[in-house]
Amino acid sequence: MAPLIEIKNLAKTYGNGFTALKGVDLTIDKGEILALLGPNGAGKTTLISIVCGIVNATSGSVSVAGHDIVRDYRRTRGMIGLVPQELTTDAFETVWATASFSRGLFGLAPNPAHIEKVLKTLSLWDKKDSRIMTLSGGMKRRVLIAKALAHEPQILFLDEPTAGVDVSLRKDMWNTVRELRESGVTVILTTHYIEEAEEMADRVGVINNGEIIVVEEKAELMRKLGKKEVVLTLNKPLKSLPKALAGFDLTLTEDGSKLAYAYATTGKRTGITRLLDTLAAQNITFSDLDTVQSSLEDIFVSLVEDGR
Repeated sequence: MAPLIEIKNLAKTYGNGFTALKGVDLTIDKGEILALLGPNGAGKTTLISIVCGIVNATSGSVSVAGHDIVRDYRRTRGMIGLVPQELTTDAFETVWATASFSRGLFGLAPNPAHIEKVLKTLSLWDKKDSRIMTLSGGMKRRVLIAKALAHEPQILFLDEPTAGVDVSLRKDMWNTVRELRESGVTVILTTHYIEEAEEMADRVGVINNGEIIVVEEKAELMRKLGKKEVVLTLNKPLKSLPKALAGFDLTLTEDGSKLAYAYATTGKRTGITRLLDTLAAQNITFSDLDTVQSSLEDIFVSLVEDGR
């Protein structure tokens, strides 16, 4: 099956000489949730803005469902909904009017039933007659999603969708995104919250300095790049590591009471048995053993640091 979105060798250099994207290649499949992670200035928003037709690329191409976003602008733009990072809504309009107006911008006939469904899905129905200015920040962000969904897009871009939203509302938003995916909408989100990607995404892409470092299924990424640690609580603190342990990837805590051994999850052998045998030969005993799995955040930090 051909990808829903295909990005080839995409580059963007602004008038001031700043290069935001450097030959980005990326494909996105229908019905998936892709999380795009990266530090500030990495190129996330520029990439989204080009696909959505807001910013022109310097070079490269983007196609949506086989249609070029430049040659077939109207068709591709109608397939896409965008929730921007900034809260940009008409403060004096009602929620209902705002969503309905957005639908009309795409040349679609009024469809009150669809607007009602969107507002109910986003828990905005009881606020439909409220002016935007009276809503909380979290509710305003939901209104932005309602605007983006008003014209029934197949693809939804969420640029930092939970920025400034409290934890409970953030989890509600996660559930909303899952429901959208289940209804057939393809979702691409950028986020600073690593737990957001870990919670929701099917695939994770990491972008840094305008380049895609890695794109991988979340579980596979953690399998390939994740590390595990065995943490030993020692019966007797060590002042330093004996020479016999030099061949192991070990970290000793400042007080010498704990010893952490890191090993790759993809290796055929972990080396734990050899480590324990070496410790016994050195008369180093321990009272407790615990294992710690590296998180997606650990992987993200290591990828960005390696790419600098």
